[in-house]
Amino acid sequence: METFEKILFPVDMSDNCTATAPFVETLAKKFSAELTLLHVLELPPGYFTDLYGYTALVDTTAIREARQSEFEGYLKDRFAGLRVQRVLEEGDAARLITQYAEEHGTDLIMMPTHGYGVFRSLLLGSVTAKVLHDALCPVWTAVHMEEAPPASGFFERIMCAVDLTDSSIATVRFASRLARDFNAKLWLVHAVPGAEAGPERFFEADLQKFLEEEARETISKMQKTAGTAAQICLGAGDVAHVVHEAATHHNADLVVVGRGHATRTLGRLRTNVYSIIRQSPCPVISI
Repeated sequence: METFEKILFPVDMSDNCTATAPFVETLAKKFSAELTLLHVLELPPGYFTDLYGYTALVDTTAIREARQSEFEGYLKDRFAGLRVQRVLEEGDAARLITQYAEEHGTDLIMMPTHGYGVFRSLLLGSVTAKVLHDALCPVWTAVHMEEAPPASGFFERIMCAVDLTDSSIATVRFASRLARDFNAKLWLVHAVPGAEAGPERFFEADLQKFLEEEARETISKMQKTAGTAAQICLGAGDVAHVVHEAATHHNADLVVVGRGHATRTLGRLRTNVYSIIRQSPCPVISI
C-alpha cells in the first residue's frame, strides 16, 4: 500500500494556493495518487429574509457559473498525466473539506495557511485551523506559500517532532516511512522543558543534563518499538522555537508532527502544533 493513495487539494485559486501546486504535483506523482481538487463556493449573505428578495439581490446562478468556469481552467495543465477530478461544492469550506476527506477515504489533505494583517505571521486562516482540528487524516500545511522560493516538493531532510508519550510512536513510524519513500534523512527533535519546571533539588545545569538524558533514553526506547534509528536533536525551551531552530539548522524540507484529536488527551507537543506550523521554515505534515 502506498503512503498516499488519495490526495485532496482544497483550492481557493489564491497565490498561496498556486504556490502549493508543485508540492501537490510531486506527491501525487510520487505515489501515483488519485488527486481531487475541491473548491467550495461560499455565496454572499442575503439582505432579505425571504427567498425572493435574496434571489433578486444576488444572482446566484451567474456566480456559480462564473466560478465553475474559473475553477475548470485553474491549474489546467499543472497535473498532466495524473488521475485528477474537480469537485465544486457550496457551503462552509472547512466542514465540506473534512467531510469530503472522511467520506472518500482521503490519505492526505494539502493546503496552505492564510494569515492576514499586521500580525499575519501569528495567524492561521480560520479554514485551515478548523481542518487541522477536525480532519482525521494527515494534513500538509505551509505558511505564506506566496513568499516561498520555488521548490520541487521532494523531501531530502525530514524533521519529526516528538514528545515523550506513546502516541509519538505512530508519528515516528509515519515519518520513517515517508523518509524511506523519498530516501531522505530523518531526525527526531524534542524540546526539553525549561529548568524552572523541574524539581528544586537539582541545580540548573544538573537538571538540564538529567532531563536530556531522560529524554534520550525514552526516545531510544520509542525508536526500538517503532523500528527506527533516526538521529536525535534536543533543545531546551519553547517547543515551536526548538523545532524551528532544528529545522533551520538541518535545512529541513519537511516537519512531521502529531496533532492528535480534540477527544484525546493532548501531550505537551500537541498543544503547540499551531505554533509549530506558524513558525516552521518549511512545510509541515501533521497527523
